[in-house]
Amino acid sequence: MALQHKPTAPHHSAQHALRVLETVARHSTGITDTELARQTGLTRERLTPLLRMLRREGYVEQVADGAYVTGEALARLGSAHGREQAQREKLQRTLDRLRDSVGAAVYISRYVDGEVSVTQYADSPATPKVNEWVDFRFSAHATATGKSLLTQLDHAGRRDHLARHKPVRLTSRTITSDKVLLSRLESQPPTVPVLDLQEYAIGTVCAAVPITAGSAVGCLALSLPVEHAHRLRRAADTLNRNAAQVLLSLAI
Repeated sequence: MALQHKPTAPHHSAQHALRVLETVARHSTGITDTELARQTGLTRERLTPLLRMLRREGYVEQVADGAYVTGEALARLGSAHGREQAQREKLQRTLDRLRDSVGAAVYISRYVDGEVSVTQYADSPATPKVNEWVDFRFSAHATATGKSLLTQLDHAGRRDHLARHKPVRLTSRTITSDKVLLSRLESQPPTVPVLDLQEYAIGTVCAAVPITAGSAVGCLALSLPVEHAHRLRRAADTLNRNAAQVLLSLAI
C-alpha cells in the first residue's frame, strides 16, 4: 500500500532537528550555534527553537563556553544495550509532557500489517484515555486515529481496509458509507488535524495528526470529554506544533 508523500511541518522540523544532531555529533569538543547555522544551512530563526527543543529533550547540552555537545538522552539511545527500552522510556516522557501541555490524553498509533494499533499513550486521572468499547482495529472509520492513518494510504489501500472492516454505525454521527468516507479521506489536507466529533463514542471528541517516519504509517492523537469540545481545535493545533519532537523520538 503506497503512501501519499505530502510532507508536513512536523516532518520538516524533525528532519532539520536530525540534521542539527548529526552535525553536533560530528564535533565531540562542541560546536557554536553560529557554526551550526553555517554547516546545516538553517537560519538563526529556525535553528534557535530547534536547539531549545533538543536541549529540553536532552539530546544536546550547552557547555561552559556556549558550544553545543551531544546530551545524555542521545548517549543512552546510542548504546546497543537496552536501546529499545531507552527509546520507549524517552518517548513516554515526551508523551507525558505533551499530555500536560495540551491538557488531554495523547496516543501514538501505527498502521501495521493492515491493522490499526495504539502503541503508546499518556493519560492521567485528570485526562483519562478513551474507553475502547469497540476494538480500534475495527473502528478506523469512526476514530480520528484511524482516519488519520487511512489518509496516509493510497486509494487502493483505503478500499482494502474498508473491505476487511466494513464501516458500522457506532453513534448517530458515524459515517457508514464507503463512498462518503473515501471522499472525506481523499479531501483531507495533510497539514490539518483529523477530527472525530463523537463518531466513535458519545461523550468523546478526538483529533489526530500524521507522524509518518520512513515507510511506517503513524499518527499522534488526543482525546477530550465532550464538555471540553471547545478546546479541541486549539489542543489539536498544539498537538500539531509539537508533533516534531515525537517524530524525532521515533526517528533516532
